[in-house]
Amino acid sequence: MSRSADDSGFGAMIHESRSADLASPEGMLDVLAATGPFADLRSPLMLYGQFVGAWDGTVVVHRRDGTDREESCEVYFGWVLDGRAIQDVWIAPARRDRDDPSRPSANDIYGTTIRVYDPANEVWHISWIEPNTGSFSHMTGRQMGDDIVQEYQDAEGACWQWCFTEITTDSFRWLARESLDDGRSWTVRNEFLLRRRTGRMADS
Repeated sequence: MSRSADDSGFGAMIHESRSADLASPEGMLDVLAATGPFADLRSPLMLYGQFVGAWDGTVVVHRRDGTDREESCEVYFGWVLDGRAIQDVWIAPARRDRDDPSRPSANDIYGTTIRVYDPANEVWHISWIEPNTGSFSHMTGRQMGDDIVQEYQDAEGACWQWCFTEITTDSFRWLARESLDDGRSWTVRNEFLLRRRTGRMADS
């Protein structure tokens, strides 16, 4: 009896793949996550590693018409990729405030950042992805004094800085500011004011 397409070739590959998935105790998220920083790079990685854990707070959007929008937010940082990178998830409004199905959601944030340290150039390569608002940004980051500053230029030529400032063990302020004159003056467009949810250790 001849074998059907489901018994060989691509069909067999799918069957084997599904069987392997069912047998494997690990999934993608298990192998993505890491328990702490890569040992040989621990010191520079702690620039962002200090934020590992869960954070709650408020986000303020400063609209171009001069009005502000304020809402709740939650942010999570964790070690990924064998401890060589930091991944974080930014959610606004916080999930607890999304129960009303009739509320506007076009400006909701549920995005993620990947932060990878480049030891050869002593700089961080950073990518932000937010599908709901269609926000995709690629930038470099480094420590400047007591702050962390990330920089890029958007498609219209505006200069942007995303900054971690007023950093303590249990709180920090994050802001996005825009310059239309090559950095001579800056306008703050967004602010996150965050406090640590727990006392979780940075390399846990």
